Amino acid sequence: MQVNNKTIVVTGGGNGMGRELVLNLLAKGARVAAIDVNEAALAGTAKLAGDKSTRLSCHLLDITDRAAVESLPALVMAAHGAVDGLINNAGIIQPFVHISELDYKAIDRVMNVNFYGTVYLTKTFLPHLLKRSEAHIVNISSMGGFLPVPGQSVYGASKAAVKLFTEGLRSELLDTPVKVTVVFPGAIATDIAAHSGAEIKSGVTAESSGIKMTPAPKAAEIIIDGMIKNRYRVLVGPDAKFLDFLTRLYPRFAAEFIYKQMKALL
Repeated sequence: MQVNNKTIVVTGGGNGMGRELVLNLLAKGARVAAIDVNEAALAGTAKLAGDKSTRLSCHLLDITDRAAVESLPALVMAAHGAVDGLINNAGIIQPFVHISELDYKAIDRVMNVNFYGTVYLTKTFLPHLLKRSEAHIVNISSMGGFLPVPGQSVYGASKAAVKLFTEGLRSELLDTPVKVTVVFPGAIATDIAAHSGAEIKSGVTAESSGIKMTPAPKAAEIIIDGMIKNRYRVLVGPDAKFLDFLTRLYPRFAAEFIYKQMKALL
């Protein structure tokens, strides 16, 4: 689906990859409804949009609040007149600890944001998208959704749920105007740990863990290109591509390989 003159809803649009998705879409001529739980972050995105902010609306919203999500389409319609696409980008990671050390509050928070937030937005906007001549849903899973990452087991479970939810949704919508894409980012250069409230051990960096990060603007470009080209699945970053291949070929070796790369974070 071409995004020029289309209205796209982007969750997590206040920072990181979500902000870059918003800015990229605006640069391509789209109208964007940016959703975030942080009002200051949304204001920052609007400022960066510059003169393109006339095609941007910002909506302060907790995507885990189903009633609030269900009120959102009316606000987007009032701002833009229609809605043609949805990018479920908002997500958080868990603290880097073993499952035995992870409390239920953290487990619930990760599942509510990553999985239920995606479900709420999808179900809420789907009736409106089905009325369009063409529309698109992009759900952001993760490399952790197909590969077990130590210290992120519940996060990975939430993203694996997003993966299967999205693939099932696509199959159900094959005979409709709504196209569906699932995205698997690898390590992206954002502040997701800080925004998630997940502390990382002092002195441990991506470089010291041997992880090559993909810049957030590059990740956004890859995702939107996948949307435009109606890709079934999109792998973002050389790490995601390599580990997707390795997991298919040697799943046990892949799991042990990523453990060696990531164990310093535990």
